[in-house]
Amino acid sequence: MPRTTRLRTLSLALLAGVLFLAAACGSSSGGSSKSATTAAGGGTHAPVTVRLGYFPNLTHATAIVGVEKGIFAKDLGTDKLSTKTFADGTAASEAINAGAIDATYIGSGPAINLFQKSGGKAIKIISGATSGGAELVVSKDITSAADLKGKTISDPKLGNTQDVSLRAWLKKQGYTTDTTGGGDVKIAPQENSQTLDAFKAGTIDGAWVPEPWASRLVVEGGGHVLVDERDLFPKGDFPTTVLVVTQKFLAANPAVVKELLQGQIDANDYVNANSADSQTTVNTALKALTGKDLKPAVITAAWKYLKFTNDPIASALQTAADNAKDVTLLDSNDIKGITDLDPLNALLKAKGQPELTGL
Repeated sequence: MPRTTRLRTLSLALLAGVLFLAAACGSSSGGSSKSATTAAGGGTHAPVTVRLGYFPNLTHATAIVGVEKGIFAKDLGTDKLSTKTFADGTAASEAINAGAIDATYIGSGPAINLFQKSGGKAIKIISGATSGGAELVVSKDITSAADLKGKTISDPKLGNTQDVSLRAWLKKQGYTTDTTGGGDVKIAPQENSQTLDAFKAGTIDGAWVPEPWASRLVVEGGGHVLVDERDLFPKGDFPTTVLVVTQKFLAANPAVVKELLQGQIDANDYVNANSADSQTTVNTALKALTGKDLKPAVITAAWKYLKFTNDPIASALQTAADNAKDVTLLDSNDIKGITDLDPLNALLKAKGQPELTGL
């Protein structure tokens, strides 16, 4: 073989070897920016960061335990979790609307408001989290609804879950209220920490608040429970906390949402199976997030009012919307399509658990 031919053949062989090595390296690494991950729902996708919101509150125990115990992180696999805490549903709703988070644990009232005000385009409720845990606590001199005329009652915020419940209940008792603090019973929305101080000082006569604030009003403020909201619903079930996701994120990342829901299920399973440890975990997290923890007597009393469930309790969601419209906080009670439970039901079915009904 002539020398020039041999050199040409050797060059081609070397080039083929380089190309083969390059292809092999690219195949094994997948590239640093586009490494693939297999999702719980099947298929592969580039790693995604889920921006999740929740409140530093007992009614968000599922979220707190899921974060603190690493349950969400485990179920997300190679996808990532980024968390942000909010003081209330208004702040969480603003973050959703601003595109700052992808999903959040939130009260049913703000979830309904988000859905309605966006024309049904902002969010979907994809799971429940907590049922119960809201009570009307009043001073010792109030023993029945008949004693409330002329009194001042607080709740967390105008239009929030407890505000709707309070106004609807008072209306059924024959009382008038308005959004400016007038009427037969004056409603004074304020932050829960201020409510406790005001109750102790005697400047309000009671409050319809979520746990642990209701129990704090009893244990620390000397009040008593006049209305346990569970008594107003069939079987005592109503959604205090639900998990919502933006429709944009759900459409773009269905497999990741399924992973998040697996975390929700597993976190609730842990809370229900490990009550004492979950209370400790939540209390430790509350101190880290807010600078204050709860007295053991408060957390023990409050926990008894809470039920941790994946069911968003569709019938009670509709009741909440009906109540909000009835007290003129919503123009319409139409919330058809607010839930998307298909991903949750697929996971529950795989576990041999009953599927849930949505709206």
